[in-house]
Amino acid sequence: MTPTLLPDVPVNEEGYLIEPDHWSEEVARRLAAQESIRLTDRHWAVIRFMRAWYAEHGVAPSPRDIGVFLKRNNWPRSEITALFPYGYVQQACKIAGMKRPRSWSTG
Repeated sequence: MTPTLLPDVPVNEEGYLIEPDHWSEEVARRLAAQESIRLTDRHWAVIRFMRAWYAEHGVAPSPRDIGVFLKRNNWPRSEITALFPYGYVQQACKIAGMKRPRSWSTG
């Protein structure tokens, strides 16, 4: 049996959405709560960037792409760790509704 986050929103055993198109802001709030993160405007800015990237490219943005986003917003590189202390892949990708990237470190 596949675990679910909300009715009809299945996640895998690690808590990542099985289908990124099932993502919504409510799903993000629930995922963040499971990670003990209270989403702020900066979290939402990163998440919305990631969702827009996914919509355009069909994959999660790489850590390098996130670095470009941070630089464009004049945020330090350490901001991603401040926002998602357990790492870009483990928390940011999960909360933004991305499938867990296979080739990246776990953050």
